[in-house]
Amino acid sequence: MKHIFKKGSDLSNPTLLLLHGTGGTEEDLLPLVDHIDPEVNVLSVRGNVEENGMPRFFRRLAEGVFDEEDLIFRTKELYEFLDQAAKDYGFDRDNIIAVGYSNGANIAGSLMFHYQDALKAASLHHPMVPRRGVELPDLTGKKVFIAAGTNDPICPAQESEDLKELLDGAGANVQLHWENQGHQLNLGEVKAAADWYKSL
Repeated sequence: MKHIFKKGSDLSNPTLLLLHGTGGTEEDLLPLVDHIDPEVNVLSVRGNVEENGMPRFFRRLAEGVFDEEDLIFRTKELYEFLDQAAKDYGFDRDNIIAVGYSNGANIAGSLMFHYQDALKAASLHHPMVPRRGVELPDLTGKKVFIAAGTNDPICPAQESEDLKELLDGAGANVQLHWENQGHQLNLGEVKAAADWYKSL
């Protein structure tokens, strides 16, 4: 997968896995790192799917309707990429914290829905529920931050509530943060996510 890796001050530090929104690239979320933790390793990945020339992490059938078969395949692809990247770059595979926005938040959520050991923690900005009616792995000890907009036209508030409930039910420790904004990633939620990160 096309990506950028930046070594932090020490390879034993956490590795931030940056996952962009639809139409973004592996460059998009790099500015967030300074707000969160300048000492971390950074692995920023570009989605392998294109929709009308816009990179995404998995296909969708319509706005808000995911192609579940492709989602499962792409989630496995990303999971295996993380295994390989940890070997290639020498960072701690068990200390990956995802920071995903929109489509990137959805694939990060899907990693947690499908693999118990995929991520140590995740900061999900404007995510939806990746899949419904599936049994989640035991996520006890995993921490999740969800940033949501009260009037997000793409991601209804109920999606964020449902996602929190499902992750809570699997044992994760979930913090849901609301901003009076739409779907855009804003400074208020980035600062809240940085505070959450410091508490890990």
